[in-house]
Amino acid sequence: FAPSASAPASFACLARPGGLNALLPTLRLLSRVGARTRFVGVAGRCLVRQTPRTMALELDELISAIDCRKAGQRSAASPSAPAPSGKAAAAGEAPKKEKAPKEAKVAKEKPKWGEPGANKAKKEAKSKVKADAKEEEPIPETPAGEKKDMTRPLAADYKPKAVESAWSAWWEKKGFFTPDAKAAKGTVESKRFIMVIPPPNVTGSLHLGHTLTGAIEDSLTRWHRMCGNVALWVPGVDHAGIATQSVVERKLYKDEGKTRHDLGREEFLKKVWAWKEKNTGRIKTQLNKIASSVDWTRERFTMDERCGRAVEEAFMRFHEQGLIYRDNRLVNWCPHLRTALSDLEVDHEDIPGKTLVDIPGYSGKVEVGVLCEFKYMVKGTKDSLIVATTRLETMLGDSGVAVHPDDDRYKAFHGKELEHPFIPGRKMVVIADTMVDREFGTGCVKITPAHDHNDFKAGQRHGLEQINVFSEDGKINDLGGEFAGQHRFEARKTVEEALKKKGLWVGKKSHAMRLGFCSRSKDIIEPYLKPQWWMNCKELADKSVKALREGDLKIVPEFHHQTWYHWLENIQEWCISRQLWWGHRIPAYKVVKPVQTKEMWFTGRSAEEAKKKAEAALGVKGVEVEQDEDVLDTWFSSGLFPFSVFG
Repeated sequence: FAPSASAPASFACLARPGGLNALLPTLRLLSRVGARTRFVGVAGRCLVRQTPRTMALELDELISAIDCRKAGQRSAASPSAPAPSGKAAAAGEAPKKEKAPKEAKVAKEKPKWGEPGANKAKKEAKSKVKADAKEEEPIPETPAGEKKDMTRPLAADYKPKAVESAWSAWWEKKGFFTPDAKAAKGTVESKRFIMVIPPPNVTGSLHLGHTLTGAIEDSLTRWHRMCGNVALWVPGVDHAGIATQSVVERKLYKDEGKTRHDLGREEFLKKVWAWKEKNTGRIKTQLNKIASSVDWTRERFTMDERCGRAVEEAFMRFHEQGLIYRDNRLVNWCPHLRTALSDLEVDHEDIPGKTLVDIPGYSGKVEVGVLCEFKYMVKGTKDSLIVATTRLETMLGDSGVAVHPDDDRYKAFHGKELEHPFIPGRKMVVIADTMVDREFGTGCVKITPAHDHNDFKAGQRHGLEQINVFSEDGKINDLGGEFAGQHRFEARKTVEEALKKKGLWVGKKSHAMRLGFCSRSKDIIEPYLKPQWWMNCKELADKSVKALREGDLKIVPEFHHQTWYHWLENIQEWCISRQLWWGHRIPAYKVVKPVQTKEMWFTGRSAEEAKKKAEAALGVKGVEVEQDEDVLDTWFSSGLFPFSVFG
């Protein structure tokens, strides 16, 4: 109850239809004290008198209405039954309801499938829905760069196109996301928020992952901007060396039946640039769709002039500091793409046992997940050593067999020479090395320094010959003897047959193994000996670890610290050269005249600059130089992106 100007008290209630009887005692009490009752809502079928502002009933009218209603319900249920007394009504006794007779079930007509016109009703309903959709009020168009008309009434339902369109173009035109560099120059660091977008690959469209990352970065940028800080978010795209070149090469072959070698480097690069210009706009459109508050006046591309200068400068400085060097080492080689790959571009798969797989460029199935055993005869004797391998074709590049120095079974063979069954003149020796697991297989391991990472290190320790028997396209080269010209996986079969004919084959069995595939072409990766440019990352990694430990660098949340330390404290040498045409061409030049007994390389922003360096170092005039054909790994330029975008 609460005081009221129109009556001594007011009363509000909610009641279900079946609970009206319980209200009668209260209503009669209110009637005696002279209260008025105003109903905001009455659940049930009470007779009410509706006024323009509210629905109101005098208490006596309401009580009478309830009594009449109750009497009517009893009459309907039992016409001959006498009406209840007032006391019974006041006590709230509800009459018993009789069950209504069940309705007779109507048998449903079974659908007749396949009859003509059976789906006509459904089609007509769909057509009606489409027609209704077409009749919806059209969304008003806002001229590009103009502010949206906000005077129109709010729509009944949410239409993303109507709500989200036009804003991004207006914000960009007004320069809301372009901070004044001069005004920001004297700002304290805590009042500046500067960030670059992780550059997406120019080859594709943005996906949900980009949207999520972009939403978080956009929120941070807008928050700092709303706090009055200088906020700058720089957009850009990555040239994606391998991915882009692969896409354009496939398109070129499909449309014209040509390869990049048919066109030549310059003409092929023109086609790649044309393809790039066509696709870059799609990414910008997508970023505008989600209203990313980036500064489009500072948009960058990893191969534009500014970024290109930064890449050249970084390479030359690192080379002068000795951090970048050239060496003949094993790389992850993709024969289908004919290029080296980083470890991150190799997908490793567990092979449970004997399996047949498909690879590009080879018509048959490739058998993997088997361990092949065969014999090497000891020169001048009838003794032999049995070795095992999962890559039988690489035996064409063997230059030794390793045993454990403490394995009594083979101590008598240390230093003995072996006979290669297909290359008789090759020198092969038995070496003792602790890398051998005495319990695996026969305890003898074939050594192929040019085609296995562990064998490469063992070969260096024992001075074994490094024999590369593969060509860049994955075929056996001239050092493979009678198998030269065969695809390496064809040679896997023919070598087995040839060993059987010579009586040197022992057998093969299913064997679980881990196999590396190219993340782009899905070809099987081959360890391949080739001169490449490498970068020693140890010094830079140590600085990064120290910065985090001493608090100069912050990573949030802190549980990512262990990942940071794991990667950087186990850093490896980085192969930074790629055998591609699309990318930053390496600014290194080889001396071709006068002829050198050992390769001599000099860096320069141009051939003339490299020539002057060469003449000064060699002490001669008339030096001729030739630029390296290879390009840098895409991540070399992408890693510089946070710096190069600002010049």
